[in-house]
Amino acid sequence: MPVEAALLDVDGTLIDSNYQHALAWYRAFRLHGIVLPVWRIHRSIGMGGDQLVPALVGEEVDEKHGDEIRDAREPFYKELLGEVEPLHGAHELIVDLKERGLRVVLASSSPEDELEHYLELLDAGDLADGWTTKEDVESTKPAPDLVRAALEKAGTESALMIGDTRWDVEAAGRAGVKTVCVMTGGWSEQELRDAGAVAVFDSVDELRRWLEKVGLIPQLAG
Repeated sequence: MPVEAALLDVDGTLIDSNYQHALAWYRAFRLHGIVLPVWRIHRSIGMGGDQLVPALVGEEVDEKHGDEIRDAREPFYKELLGEVEPLHGAHELIVDLKERGLRVVLASSSPEDELEHYLELLDAGDLADGWTTKEDVESTKPAPDLVRAALEKAGTESALMIGDTRWDVEAAGRAGVKTVCVMTGGWSEQELRDAGAVAVFDSVDELRRWLEKVGLIPQLAG
């Protein structure tokens, strides 16, 4: 079955925001007396807050303080939002995929206001066929809910995920979708391949060059 849609992760894949997210979470944890190494937090970026907090501090702490930590993260991240920029070639990647006849859905579990800011940065509001937000999912990555919501927005089960973390690959795999990754989120090629990515590129621009050269969708759909 030919691939009909591309599901694009946003944070770390189209928008260079993973390290700002890690710092916001660091500050939120620290506000509640929990000091974690930032590198450990970074390894969990790509999960939603419902998954990230217990993954880092355990279920017991999550039950006691998880909601307060999650609530604290948002204003800390908003302080950093002005420093966040699109990754080079991100807008053009969406154009490339659309020109190949694919439906493009931005698969994000960000709050609606953050996603609207990203759409503006990417100049993608009138270009993408749809997008998801925090309101569309019950459990975030690596649970498959987000990918399934994006498939519903795309109106097809035949899709390819483009992401930047192990959590993207795992979530897509649980929804029966293959994933192509870029290393822009701070994960290595080997880590992403070990997670199950079918192809890995060091940047959005490299992905675009490969797409132009050999045709991403026919290559991976066979």
